[in-house]
Formats: sequence, structure tokens, C-alpha cells
Amino acid sequence: MGHANDRLEPPERLVHALGSDPDPARAEAARRWLAGLPATAREWLDRWELTPERVQAPGGRTGLVVLAHRAGGTPAALKLLPPGGAAAAEHAALEHWGGLGAVRVLTAAPEAGALLLERLSPDVGLRSLAEAKAQLEASATLQRLWVAPPGGTAVPSVADHTAGLAGALRTWRDEPWAADARPLVDEALDLRDALAPGPADEPPSLLHGAYHQGKVLAGERLPWLAVGPRPLTGERAYDLARLVRDRADTLLASPGAAAIARRRAARLADTLEVDAERLRGWTLFRAVADGVRERAAGNGKAAELLLEFAALL
Repeated sequence: MGHANDRLEPPERLVHALGSDPDPARAEAARRWLAGLPATAREWLDRWELTPERVQAPGGRTGLVVLAHRAGGTPAALKLLPPGGAAAAEHAALEHWGGLGAVRVLTAAPEAGALLLERLSPDVGLRSLAEAKAQLEASATLQRLWVAPPGGTAVPSVADHTAGLAGALRTWRDEPWAADARPLVDEALDLRDALAPGPADEPPSLLHGAYHQGKVLAGERLPWLAVGPRPLTGERAYDLARLVRDRADTLLASPGAAAIARRRAARLADTLEVDAERLRGWTLFRAVADGVRERAAGNGKAAELLLEFAALL
């Protein structure tokens, strides 16, 4: 199969997300990986006998997705991630879910960062629905994913993952550009230290790890299926934190934004039977961690939105 003239370049969103990593070594490694990505995509298209249609755009921030067909004509999606732990964790979680609430794996080479997934409707997601309906469907889909974790060490814990985030926050806290955010950073760090051990009365679950409405697409087997996990094991309240801040730009532009944010968190906590105060804490921590990281990467607009949302809580 020849794909020399096919456009397999990574979308701008992916280039910006990986190339603007605040860590210079990671950013440079990402740029090298991105530069070789068209050739890598052609290699896997040939190896798995796939006919490409197009690169999904704007796509995600962690990997390239090429919409394709298998040799027999079955639609599929080739996902390429930087080789390493993220691909292994995503593969382990998707295999463990076995298609229940999440996209199915057709074949994979996780050590090389290559996953062949069933094709969903890439342009039809929960964000095409009204807010109330989208949150209802998002909650129902997420509940299907909360199962006992798989064995092995491929999927890290919430405690270990957030320890890394907290370490970065402590480093960035003392930068001059973080001066106005220090009270929020200090609160976020205190909350993380209190929450990280997890609730004593809740066994760890397999978590999506990056769950929000944009991670749920229309499918054929089930109306809605989750994609793009960054899986963790831990408490369910952590997994709801991104969903609380979904459509934050619209929320922040609304009168009474703080009350709306608190009601949303309380409603999700009640619907999915998680502790409301732990959900508030994880939501604040994750918004601050993401906001300060965006500021460190020079993405001022995204940073201010996230930090403003955190301040509402």
C-alpha cells in the first residue's frame, strides 16, 4: 500500500499540546516524535493493511488518530501515542473494559504506542447535546467504567499520579508568574495531601482519568462510548472532577457562576454516590494543577479560565 501523498501530519492541537510541555526535555522528545509521525503512521497502516481516510481533526492532545478501513472494509481508527507508559496503560484499561462503556481494541502494539480501535462517530459527541442531557449521559457512561482494576502495574494509582502533579506545582509555585495564584496553589496542595490516601470505605476502581463530555462519542453497539482514557486506579470522586468543570467557559460567563458550579458538583456527587466534599477538593486540585501547567507552558487564556473556575470552588 502506498501512502506517500496522503496527509498524515499531526493536527495543530496535538503539535501545540506536546510541543509546549513546560519540561524542556519532554518537549524536545515530543517534537522529535511529532516530526516522524507521518512515517510512523504509514508504517502501521501498511502493517495492519489499513486504507486511510483522514486524520481526525482537531483531534486530541496526546496522540494521532487516523480514520481508516481494514482490508475487509470494516471501519477502524488507528491511534498512535508516544511510546511509553501511557500507551500501555490505555491498552490495559481498554482491554479490561472489553467494550463495556468504552471503545474496543481490535489489535494493538502498546510497546510501540500503536492501537487499532473500533470506529465510533468522530464528529458526534456528548457536547452536541444540551448541557443537562449531556451530563446525564456522561454520568451513565462513566458508571459502566468503574469496575475493579486489572491486575499488574500498567495502570498507576491516583496517589502516585497526583504526587507528580503536586511536585510540579510546588516547583512552579515560587515562579514570579505564579505569584497571584499562590493562595490557590497552597489550598490545592493541602487538599491533595488530605485526599490522596483515598476514602477508607471505598475500594479502588479503574478510572478513566481524563473524563469529560468531549471523551464520549456516539457508537453503534451502545449509544455512547468513552475514548481517550488516561487510566488510573483510585477513588471515583477523582474521576468526576473534569466533568464538574465541563463547558467552563460558558459557565463562567453566566450570572451566578459560583452557585452554578457548586450545584453541578453537588448534583453529580448525589447522582453517582460520591462524597461531595471530596469531589469539590479533587475538582479544585485538578483545575489548579491544569491551570498552573497551562500558565507554565505560556497558554495564558486557558490558564486563567481554569484558575478562575478553581476560585469559584
